[in-house]
Amino acid sequence: MNEPTDLRRLRGDRTRRAVLDHAVQEASVRGLDALSFGALAEAVPVNKSGIAGLFGSKERLQLAAVERATEIYTEHVIVRARSADRGLARLWALVLAWTEYSRARVFQGGCFFRTVEIEFDMRDGAVHDAVVAAQRSWESYLVHQAQLALDAGELAPGTDPDQVAFEINALLNAANDRSVLLRDDAVYERALAAARALLVAHGADLATLR
Repeated sequence: MNEPTDLRRLRGDRTRRAVLDHAVQEASVRGLDALSFGALAEAVPVNKSGIAGLFGSKERLQLAAVERATEIYTEHVIVRARSADRGLARLWALVLAWTEYSRARVFQGGCFFRTVEIEFDMRDGAVHDAVVAAQRSWESYLVHQAQLALDAGELAPGTDPDQVAFEINALLNAANDRSVLLRDDAVYERALAAARALLVAHGADLATLR
């Protein structure tokens, strides 16, 4: 008796994933406010009422899109850097993975979170809070790796891990934004050169930053 229920749940999960995979691509270009049940129904093989049944409201759809985008981001940036040793090597691996994530257009509009954080920066509510949580999680991970590098003597005494993470994040965001706006791939190499120089200025061994 459980098999039909399990099959329905499996189909529902697959449908939900298909809708969200399309939604995050759309949102990376047009923003979360552009998402609608009707537009998604035209793009994926699910009718409007079916999508409404999956998510219930536009806000819940937006929240689910942020969650799915976080999963994709984690897979392409965080997970890919985990093979590097913690500290400076992991910090640099994150820089390289983030650059490739943006450069390869994992999301059609560049970094999904760059699009939606600008869209929701002056708003209140659950979607704003979800975007903030995702950004803070990423930034805290950069800070953690910088702190580990400092503790291991891979960065000079007195280095501020928060400042290092802030500047690296700013360089990556600038590369993404300029690449999207100007269609200029060379900005990624400029960002990498700047991030490398930043870390060397804080005592990092250049040989680690390859």
